[in-house]
Amino acid sequence: MNNSTFSRRRVLKTGAIASAGLALPTYLRADGHTGFTNAPGDNEVILGFNVPQTGPYADEGADELRAYELAVEHLNGGGDGGMLGTFSSKVLDGTGILGREVKYVTGDTQTKSDAARASARSMIEKDGAIMITGGSSSGVAVAVQALCQEAGIIFMAGLTHSNDTTGKDRRANGFRHFFNSYMSGAALAPVLAANYGTDRKAYHLTADYNWGYTTEEAVKSSTEALGWETVNAVKTPLTQTDFSSYIAPVLNSGADVLVLNHYGGNMVNSLTNAVQFGLREAQANGQNFEIIVPLYSRLMAKGAGANVKGIFGSTNWHWSLQDEGSKAFVQSFGTKYGFPPSQAAHTTYVQTLLYADAVTRANSFNPCAVVEALEDYEFDGLGNGKTLYRGADHQCFKDVLVVKGKENPENEFDLLEIVEVTPVEQVTYAPDHPQFAGGDLGTCNPGA
Repeated sequence: MNNSTFSRRRVLKTGAIASAGLALPTYLRADGHTGFTNAPGDNEVILGFNVPQTGPYADEGADELRAYELAVEHLNGGGDGGMLGTFSSKVLDGTGILGREVKYVTGDTQTKSDAARASARSMIEKDGAIMITGGSSSGVAVAVQALCQEAGIIFMAGLTHSNDTTGKDRRANGFRHFFNSYMSGAALAPVLAANYGTDRKAYHLTADYNWGYTTEEAVKSSTEALGWETVNAVKTPLTQTDFSSYIAPVLNSGADVLVLNHYGGNMVNSLTNAVQFGLREAQANGQNFEIIVPLYSRLMAKGAGANVKGIFGSTNWHWSLQDEGSKAFVQSFGTKYGFPPSQAAHTTYVQTLLYADAVTRANSFNPCAVVEALEDYEFDGLGNGKTLYRGADHQCFKDVLVVKGKENPENEFDLLEIVEVTPVEQVTYAPDHPQFAGGDLGTCNPGA
């Protein structure tokens, strides 16, 4: 084998690393002529896990990849089975997917849309991946979802919170289990009003891409509806690491609340800078100055440390939930890795199981059969209570958690406490809601 051939080899994995020969392009594969892209053979099926392994969301990506590996282990009959035992659907039995052993390939999105598309395309065209999942950036999710629609591949979105993913950029081949910006605003606003009052002036610092825009819009609209005023909203580059120049003007703006529409390492750095500038101890308009983080995660809380104490936010899931599904997942993940999973890990694990379940119920890997099996599918036992995968936009609807930084954590993982479980009815909206306007699912594309 010459060096150029070796450089094109990719790694196929089950529970451990195993090398594989060069995969032929889909159109040259014997099983590529069965009516849909990358139809698997009789023995194995390949999934593509596309996560940020570098960049500002790399911590989230690492935890997503851990959860994907755990899901594959459980689907193939390893470990304790995790949520397979609590899932309301009972068709997954630890024999892979439709009798095929589950294998996977991985890629690094770098938290960049172009890199993520290139990685996903390679998985599809060179490795024969029949489903792509992953991402910790909505910009990445939207880009990869569009690619999968074009290629005839199912995209099971990982961590993506922007309204756009199931709004103006929705696609028939794409599905999102994670909640969205609108849901965060709808859940947070009443809690903020109850704790801080309705006479507040907010200053927004917003990550300059689609997630930041929709989160800013959602929080502004929900808080302004309760009486808050927005005094300024400033965009910040996703690559920013020092936010001092953005924090300094806040103190002289007339605002008494800072909303950090930042995620991952961006939020850790901007919150740290805000605390360094004394915002936690400041007063404005005769009130204590407050900071809000609309989208929280355990990993962000760990990175920010004591700075998160008392700060409100929302989250898709938290390891302290006591339903049977959450307990099973935390047990499995903790046994394998030695610490509790993040919300990113939870949603990617669940998405993998939901894909496998849909294929099994449909008795087909055909993307259009999978779409039909997932649309308007109601399920339980996966950690968020009863959940609906709405057919109109492929968005999951479930309860939303409002959390805040814990004042007296017992250990390094005990950093957030759930202050309210917002019922799904409070965060449900019409598919044509203005914050989601302009989207068209189109029709399923099975590809080849």
